[in-house]
Amino acid sequence: MSQMTAVEITAPGAADVLQVTTRPRPRAGHGQVVIALAYAGVNRPDALQRAGLYNPPAGASDLPGLEGAGIIAEVGAGVTEWAVGDEVCALLPGGGYAEFVATSAHHCLPIPRGLSLKQAACLPETYFTVYSNVFQRGALQAGEKFLVHGGSSGIGTTAIQLAHLFGARVFATAGSEAKCQACKDLGAERAINYRHEVFEEVLKAYGGMNLILDMVGGSYIQRNLKSLADDGRLVQIAFLQGPKVELNLVQMMTRRLTLTGSTLRPQSDLAKAKIAQALHDEVWPHLAAGRIAPILDSTFPLAEAHKAHAHMEASQHIGKIVLEI
Repeated sequence: MSQMTAVEITAPGAADVLQVTTRPRPRAGHGQVVIALAYAGVNRPDALQRAGLYNPPAGASDLPGLEGAGIIAEVGAGVTEWAVGDEVCALLPGGGYAEFVATSAHHCLPIPRGLSLKQAACLPETYFTVYSNVFQRGALQAGEKFLVHGGSSGIGTTAIQLAHLFGARVFATAGSEAKCQACKDLGAERAINYRHEVFEEVLKAYGGMNLILDMVGGSYIQRNLKSLADDGRLVQIAFLQGPKVELNLVQMMTRRLTLTGSTLRPQSDLAKAKIAQALHDEVWPHLAAGRIAPILDSTFPLAEAHKAHAHMEASQHIGKIVLEI
């Protein structure tokens, strides 16, 4: 098979610019594998790319899709850890909205015992992002107070579970009572409905947070700084309300606050490989033991990727959205 079905971005715009097309099947380069995808995860960066705001790195596929799960169909030169027929989930540089995708062999992980390919497709982008930002960059420790905004999102449901698993006190914001209850069910000590409560006032009663993971930005940045305890850390991973704000940073000095952040896609293959290894060693055993699990909201056929994006952007989902290839 030299051709494959894929979904491409025909022009920057709304969800309906996603259209089914036929593309040449990718081949495995040195150190790469080609995966015959069964499912692909849908993530906010896909929508940003669709809107023309998040271009793929040099050499990456222009097709959206940053994670998926399936069966290895081809191994490139230099690959020794995987073989044709192995089931894997993988972090992708792009190209996940397709029947086949090429990615670094070091960015693949085995399917945790007891999980389906559909569930495993929900793991890579979210778990790479949360683990690297919360535990590596944010240095969250057992007993510390941790806040994640958007607690019912794919990132949020993952962050709540992992932080709770490793002994932190977890707090979350969400936009409905049902979403707040979902956060508490996953391990949040307190879920704050941001439509009815002012989160910085609620958190003041707890003495402030040691770590905050935020993807909102905009007005939340100053509010997050107010919500931190002394020596607290704010980790920024997106800016749904925009990145340009006016800040009084004196409190960063007087209260010894840390403001940092990252985005996953532009990082080097080596950096992503190190995150993959840490996940394999520190997190995958807990998935296999059933202590944590991906939260799946809904599944759409590949040809209805535009409907999946519309569903995500309506912000009614709890957990992850996947495409069935």
